[in-house]
Amino acid sequence: MEYTVDDKMKARLENDYSYHAPKDDQAARYVQIRLAAKELAWIIVKLSPPSREQSIALTSLDQVVMATNAAIARNE
Repeated sequence: MEYTVDDKMKARLENDYSYHAPKDDQAARYVQIRLAAKELAWIIVKLSPPSREQSIALTSLDQVVMATNAAIARNE
C-alpha cells in the first residue's frame, strides 16, 4: 500500500532535504549556538561520570544543535 503525499508534505520534503546556504547573520548565529553547546558539553563531562547516560546527554546536545541550526536554515 502507498499513501498519497499532499502538496504541503511535498514542499516540506523539498525544503528539508535541500541545501540552504547561510545568508545574512546565520553563519554567526550557528557559531554562537555551537559555542554555547560546547560550554554545556564541557560542564556535562566535568560534572558527570563517564557512562551511558553521559553519552546520551552529549548525543542529545548534538541533536539540539543540529535541530536549532536546521530551524534557522530551513525557516528563514
